[in-house]
Amino acid sequence: MPATETLEEAKRIMQICNSCRYCEGYCAVFPAMTKRLLFGDGDVTYLANLCHGCQGCFYACQYAPPHEFAVNVPKTFAELRAETYRDYAWPGVFKGLLEGNAKWVALITLVVTVLLGIGTLMVQGVDTVTAVHTGAGAFYQVIPHNVIVYLASAPFALAIIAFIIGALKFWRDIGAKPSELFSPSAVWQALKDVGQMKYMAGGGHGCNYPDDNYSMGRRYAHQLTMWGFLLCFAATSVATLYHYAFGWEAPYDYLSIPVVLGALGGIGIVIGPIGLLMIKKNADPEPRDTKRTGMDLAFLWMLILTGVTGLALLVLRETSLMGPLLIIHLGIVLALFVTFPYGKMAHAVYRMASLIRFAHERKPS
Repeated sequence: MPATETLEEAKRIMQICNSCRYCEGYCAVFPAMTKRLLFGDGDVTYLANLCHGCQGCFYACQYAPPHEFAVNVPKTFAELRAETYRDYAWPGVFKGLLEGNAKWVALITLVVTVLLGIGTLMVQGVDTVTAVHTGAGAFYQVIPHNVIVYLASAPFALAIIAFIIGALKFWRDIGAKPSELFSPSAVWQALKDVGQMKYMAGGGHGCNYPDDNYSMGRRYAHQLTMWGFLLCFAATSVATLYHYAFGWEAPYDYLSIPVVLGALGGIGIVIGPIGLLMIKKNADPEPRDTKRTGMDLAFLWMLILTGVTGLALLVLRETSLMGPLLIIHLGIVLALFVTFPYGKMAHAVYRMASLIRFAHERKPS
């Protein structure tokens, strides 16, 4: 990463924290910090992405503002994480999407959805799009299956490639060995930490959100969001298996595995992000990176819109609204895939990499 004021500020703060060590039991950051005497760019970048933003250290810190040392770990690390997403974005030409992210996401979503709608209407006609279609293959009478597959798989594959390239550069810059990234024990430990949202419990009492009081609300909202997203992915995977292995075409029965998984996932990516939006609205601005709130809000609203349109499509799939809803839902999903590497979703990749590194560091020597 290029040298920035944020990097230098993070180094300054870590030197102070490493001398104090009052917050050593709060999260993964401080035990990782104590393994270092000096802090380079890669060290603070790693620690910033290991930070889950629980804010407990800010309210416990005797050197926090208005003290002259002005130690504000959550805010500085949040700013540094945003720089991480920008500097490791691939291709580099799209780094600009991370500045004014909310506007770009809204524009891309609108353009993709409108173009998909116009294209579908031109090829299929208004009567087909607004007709009532039922039974196996009903969705594909509006948009053919192969078209859906090609449209969705291309941006998704590019997002995966972008994340892999960014993660490998990040891993190199934080000074980790290439072989450690694929260590089964470290990966498993990191997955367990992510699944439990272990470090969103602060020192065990929860995050200090929306103020200095302890709360597990942020942790639970994140869990709903994450597991909802994973259930939606599982539903798509099972539906893919049904289609290609057994020749069973969507839409499926309401009690089928893909529908049950998708419905539960859809509920998760609606309720979880709504909870996070409510928490952010009332949160203390001092320990937060308020300059880049738009990135968080854009991602949360995209998840909500994906869940709402998906659930609406499930409920209204045997009506004349199925066609328009399918176009809108698919347009939002495509825009979500396109913007994955250039928004808040990037935090999952770099935090996972940081947790793998931390799993290695806490192994007995």
